[in-house]
Amino acid sequence: MSLTKRDLVMRISDETGLVQADVYNVIQKTLDYIVESLAQGVNVEFRNFGVFEVQTRKPRIGRNPNKPENVVTIPERKVVKFKVGKIMKQQVTASK
Repeated sequence: MSLTKRDLVMRISDETGLVQADVYNVIQKTLDYIVESLAQGVNVEFRNFGVFEVQTRKPRIGRNPNKPENVVTIPERKVVKFKVGKIMKQQVTASK
């Protein structure tokens, strides 16, 4: 099971009394700004939640396990990493 954007919208709307369309727009705009910042190479930090950061993976050599004689060059690429914040880590660890 997973928490969807729709689930968030409904829950926030129910708890705050705000119209679902308004809540949806705020959530969507927030996500848009996060993606925009990461695309520009800017880290996004939410204190006590975590940090989204862009890292560059070095190019490397890959091989097909079924045909190890075939060498494939995997190019350099950018990936988004998430480092969990202290409070979230404590809550998730305690919930086991």
